[in-house]
Amino acid sequence: MLFQIGLSGAAYAAAPVAASTKTVLVLGDSLSAAHNIAVEQGWVHLLKVRLDQMEPGWTVINASISGETSLGGRNRLADLLAKHQPSVLLLELGANDGLRGLPLAALRDNLAAMIDAAGHAKTKVLLLGIELPVNYGPQYRDGLRAIYADLAKEKRAALVPFLLQGVATNQALMQDDGLHPLAAGEPMVLDTVWAQLKPLLR
Repeated sequence: MLFQIGLSGAAYAAAPVAASTKTVLVLGDSLSAAHNIAVEQGWVHLLKVRLDQMEPGWTVINASISGETSLGGRNRLADLLAKHQPSVLLLELGANDGLRGLPLAALRDNLAAMIDAAGHAKTKVLLLGIELPVNYGPQYRDGLRAIYADLAKEKRAALVPFLLQGVATNQALMQDDGLHPLAAGEPMVLDTVWAQLKPLLR
């Protein structure tokens, strides 16, 4: 969950890669762009460190941008797939759509198009779901939650139902905005992602 408009992303490889390179591409928003913490403390960098230790040979590309919407990600994905030719796409978008109250049908369409584009590029997809604060009401929150579950089933994509599981409800792990984890919460975020990502690396 987030609502930070700006351009703060991190990349862990700048040059185009060969098709044989084992690459994880992260396409997300400020939840994946280390909002208000050092890049080295964010879960995406921690993923890079873990892969270096446990699955040598993998590269991590973080194409996340704070404030990104699903439409923005959709517009950028084709070029990212062509440039980096990832084996796995971690798709973490939708929080800004939800916080801005954008139509859920448009979010679903954008996510579906990105999953399809990854499939055409022979890239496995791990969909990282998000949840909204309770003040958005049960109808909208439930509708948003259902999009991730339904798309994962329909498109046969791997799914993390809630990226901030066990973190968002712990005030000691969250920043004052109530939306982004502190550095102390990022290892838990990584563990949540890792459980579903590890099988995709085989």
